[in-house]
Amino acid sequence: MSVIWVAGWAFGQPVRARMIGLGVVWAGVILAHVTLPEESALRAALGGSATSWLVVGGAVALAFGYRAGLARLRAHSAPPDLPTEGPFRAAELDRYARHILLREIGGPGQMALKSAKVLVVGAGGLGSPVLMYLAAAGVGTIGVIDDDVVESSNLQRQIIHNEDRLGMAKVFSAQAAMTALNPFVTVHPYRRRFDAEVAAPLVAEYDLVLDGTDNFDSRYLVNRVCTEAGKPLISGAITQWEGQISLFDPAKGGPCYACVFPERPLPGMVPTCAEAGVAAPLPGIIGAMMAMEAVKHICGAGEGLRGRLVIHDALYMQTRVIGVERKVDCPVCGPKNSQI
Repeated sequence: MSVIWVAGWAFGQPVRARMIGLGVVWAGVILAHVTLPEESALRAALGGSATSWLVVGGAVALAFGYRAGLARLRAHSAPPDLPTEGPFRAAELDRYARHILLREIGGPGQMALKSAKVLVVGAGGLGSPVLMYLAAAGVGTIGVIDDDVVESSNLQRQIIHNEDRLGMAKVFSAQAAMTALNPFVTVHPYRRRFDAEVAAPLVAEYDLVLDGTDNFDSRYLVNRVCTEAGKPLISGAITQWEGQISLFDPAKGGPCYACVFPERPLPGMVPTCAEAGVAAPLPGIIGAMMAMEAVKHICGAGEGLRGRLVIHDALYMQTRVIGVERKVDCPVCGPKNSQI
């Protein structure tokens, strides 16, 4: 056997051809042991019994079977072949490899993320994790609007900012952190208040809006403008130990924010974080959920929160999901609004 293998190697025969040659010889030896009488000199020269040959053949078959199975497993788990030239640079392919491995995202989903334009209203507690994860995920164009500056009291929970950027406009602080994390995304900072003057033209430039504001005036304004523009809105809110999140998309049959919260609470009923406090990790929990819903929405993965409201109680670590419906008499997205 070794002679055949070495001779094949010397004459430049491929491994497959040498293996076939060894297989033919092995089959011939087994046939000789089966057909020739026991006293045959040839059988004696071949070991006298087929047992040892069968053991060797079985061991070789097991070894090659294991090798083939391992190769098949590696091929199944390996990342899909991706073009070295195209919309992604090599560094981007390496950066987003864990996304591309996910069946629900893959190459097309990552391309959708790169092509997406997402506006984030607020660069504070909720905006911080939202912006960081959108940038990390590879959302191509991210707008952020906020008129505030970084203060020391923000740093307990607003993780996108740091001590060195105290006094800096939050949108520029956020831009610095996002581009440091991922230089392949484009960040548009808008240092101004999200008000009626700028809301409609700004929202029109984006595909998806995430609202991380901390007051009802801004929430109702964001909702109205998104509803009129037919743009989906992911809205989150937090206070003390509790948070909530939903996707409001009347253009696709879901409710708007005003359907679920038709009237703003009386003054003092829902205090702000500055008035009532907030646990440091809570914005991270709800903000990460918002970013996750954004990624799912852009990629068309899984089941989103259209028509569902998530309520999270961090103090007792309980999360509930309740159904919410569109109201036919809603003053924002009801029948009187001809665009919906």
